Amino acid sequence: MVIYILVSIIAYFIGSASFAVIFSKKFAGFDVREKGSKGAGATNVLRTAGTKIALLTLICDILKGVVALLVAIIAGNIWTDIDVDLLKYLAGFFVILGHTFPIFFEFRGGKGVATALGVLITLNWKIGLICLIFAVIIIAITKMVSVGSILSAILYPILTIFMSDVEFGPIVISILIALLVIFNHRENLKRIKNGNENKLSFKN
Repeated sequence: MVIYILVSIIAYFIGSASFAVIFSKKFAGFDVREKGSKGAGATNVLRTAGTKIALLTLICDILKGVVALLVAIIAGNIWTDIDVDLLKYLAGFFVILGHTFPIFFEFRGGKGVATALGVLITLNWKIGLICLIFAVIIIAITKMVSVGSILSAILYPILTIFMSDVEFGPIVISILIALLVIFNHRENLKRIKNGNENKLSFKN
């Protein structure tokens, strides 16, 4: 039980490194949470600080999910009497939770999509790739990142149930991950309903 708690805490702290805030302050001179959609994620960085900073943020946010899973995998290799799948899924959930509510940045974080992508690809690259391609197609059609993210979040636990050889616990956590990502898009859902959701655009 101790190792599950320890890895979850480490994953949460990894997720709490808000690169959108760090990079926007360092390279653009402002806190991205005070501009645009007020979100601390790559999409809002793209809108407010430009493509290069957004790309750097995206890569680092994805890597947060990968690193958290690697911590769980290493721990699973050391403590061989534990459920490694459960440990990895816990790490995945808590790194996204850390991104959403970062302890180092007043618990005001991002929506967790890029970090979730890192988690999905590391947990099961086939599922991660399917969700990524699906999201890209939806975003290309709608020009709304939120729509692609929400629909991919819904798709994720469905694919986990049918494509992963995991037990009940990891499946429940995959559903929790999806619900967390959808919850983080609650304001986007309101704007989509009202027909005034932000459309994706690029700036140098």
